[in-house]
Amino acid sequence: MEPPIPLVEGVTHRDVVVDGLRIHVAEAGSGSPVVLQHGWPQHWWAWRKVIPALAEHHRVICPDLRGFGWSAAPGDGDMLKERLARDLIGVLDALGLERVALAGHDWGAFAGFLACLRAPERFSGFGAMAIIHPWPPVARPTPKRLASVSYQFVIAAPLIGGAFLRQPAMARRFLARAGGGVWSTEEVDEYAAALSRPSTADATVALYRQFLVKELKPLTSGRYADARLQVPTRMIVGERDPVITADGLAGFETHADEMTLEWVPAAAHWLPEQVPELVVERIAALPAP
Repeated sequence: MEPPIPLVEGVTHRDVVVDGLRIHVAEAGSGSPVVLQHGWPQHWWAWRKVIPALAEHHRVICPDLRGFGWSAAPGDGDMLKERLARDLIGVLDALGLERVALAGHDWGAFAGFLACLRAPERFSGFGAMAIIHPWPPVARPTPKRLASVSYQFVIAAPLIGGAFLRQPAMARRFLARAGGGVWSTEEVDEYAAALSRPSTADATVALYRQFLVKELKPLTSGRYADARLQVPTRMIVGERDPVITADGLAGFETHADEMTLEWVPAAAHWLPEQVPELVVERIAALPAP
């Protein structure tokens, strides 16, 4: 059973169909369109502190990734990041939007990168938050680095990951720790209620297993080496992000025409909730469609 959709003043909800899959979309405001794509382990509500200010001058569109929030889970279990990028472009088609400004966080930002590479004509500007770019340098694993991403291996493990996430108490405990004090108890409960649903737990396992098994090696071996980012892009990363590091973001300059990197002092991973005013300013500054 799906938990009720949380209320945010001025936000309406609808479903669109993309390649036969139902995708939930939250919307607010009117004007120049801005699409906000959440990452894991969240849903559209991750943008709740950003939506009201942006909606004063923009039509704000927040899709839920397949399998997350109130979107349907794929029957074939396809959670490859290229698929998420195609979903994003499919949402634009379903809403009749030819060109938008785009911002993404975490895996939503990586899907945004791939969507911009796939269809640059659809995006006037892109804000990528708390994620690597598609040209990561090959870095030798260190104990500290492995520890920071160890949760991915647990989640992707057969049987273990899904069973762990399906337990609301365990999901709550994990999220409380992952949030690093950014989320209140009520906010942790909101995310845990959605994350612990069997369909979302399965989508999470597929998201990380497919990344580790099918996508990581090609990515670090130069899968996108010949792709050039033409969309004006601003990467925004918290200086205290436990996963994204400076050495992991090196080397993008030869692959992007207009991409800059901004480090946010004292911020960690959850930028739309930790520094919403800054996020609003950066998104509002993206080139308009």
